[in-house]
Order: sequence, then structure tokens, then C-alpha cells
Amino acid sequence: MIKQVPENPAKNRNNNSIWLVVVAALTVTCYITANIMAVKMVEIGGKAWFDAGTITFPIAYMLGDVLTEIWGFKTARKIILLTFVCNFILVVCTYIGVFLPSPEYMSEVTQAYSVIFTYTPRILAASLIAFVAGQISNAWVMSAVKKMTKGKYLFVRTITSSAVGYIFDTGVFVLIAYIGTAITEDIVSMIVVQYIAKLAIEAIFSTPLAYGAVAFLKRKAGVSNE
Repeated sequence: MIKQVPENPAKNRNNNSIWLVVVAALTVTCYITANIMAVKMVEIGGKAWFDAGTITFPIAYMLGDVLTEIWGFKTARKIILLTFVCNFILVVCTYIGVFLPSPEYMSEVTQAYSVIFTYTPRILAASLIAFVAGQISNAWVMSAVKKMTKGKYLFVRTITSSAVGYIFDTGVFVLIAYIGTAITEDIVSMIVVQYIAKLAIEAIFSTPLAYGAVAFLKRKAGVSNE
């Protein structure tokens, strides 16, 4: 009779660590991308505006939900802080680049670079404050609702946590990033439109992706923080 070889726990730990790194890297990338895209304003019918970062932001929130669902609130909080640091490094380095000399034939590119990355520090300041408030509240609600539902109804957790997180994130971000540069009507419009757009993207795209990601990671990483 062939003796069954027990599963190697060290291998499971390695798989778990690898997938955590992958999800963390994707989270950081999505947030940095959203912050850079936030410089661009998108107009809808001349009556509503939102920053282009709204498109990628819900993906980052979805990944935050996945982190909390699979690895728990404490791990998610560490990744949130890591993302904070990475965003800060990005802005410091790109801002230093604004003051470095460049050749004359690159004047148009240099001017465009300066316009984008001179404004980025303000975007970052707004993003970092909003990010911490929004993501911590999102992760906390996600964890709390998971306990209340005993690990069931993932869609309830993702939608509820994001709805709360977006209130903090969107309001704080728009006020800090655009107050003084946009009129009050536009600021109010941006807050409302961004909040609705983020929730819509969350419900239509991000939640189904979260279901797939959670199922995949529970199988591959061999972890379920229930």
C-alpha cells in the first residue's frame, strides 16, 4: 500500500506569500495610476465633471476588499500604509524632476511635465489624507460585516464597505485637491458624480472581479481568513 505524503506546510506558506505580494503590488499600482490620472478632468455633457482617476480607483478598492477578505484587517492595513509610502516616494521623485535642467529642443515636453507634476503634490496630499480615511474605514467595515454575516454574502461586504469608504475618500479628496481652483458648483458636482460613478463601477465590475479573485486566491494561496 502506498503511503500518502502529507502536504508540505512550508510550500503553502510560500504560495500564500507570493499571492500576497501580487495583490499588494496591484493595489499600489492602481492607486499610483489613479493619482496621476486625477490631474485630468473628464466632462459629461457640460454639466458634470470627475477626475480620470475615478476609472481605476474602484479596482484599487476591490483589491483592498480582497486583501481584507483573504488575509484580514491587520494585513490590509499594512498594505494601505505601504501604498501611502509608495505614493509619497513617487511625488517626491517626480517633483524633484521638475527642477532638473533639460535641453531646449525638449521645451514642450518639459513644460508638460512641469504642469502635471507640479500639480501632483497637491493631488497626492489630498489623496493620502483621503486614502487613509477611506481605505481604513473600508477595511474595517469589510471585516466587521464579515463577522456579522459569518463569512457569507461577499457582495454585501464589498458594496457596504465601499459605500462607506467612498464617502470619506471622495469628499476629502475633492475638497483638498480642487478647492480654490474650481468653483463651488463644480466641486459639489465632482463629489456627487465621483461617488455615484465609483459605486456603479464597484457594483457592475469590481464586485464580480472580487468574487473571482477571492475564489482563486482561496484555492491558490490556501488561505481563508474566516
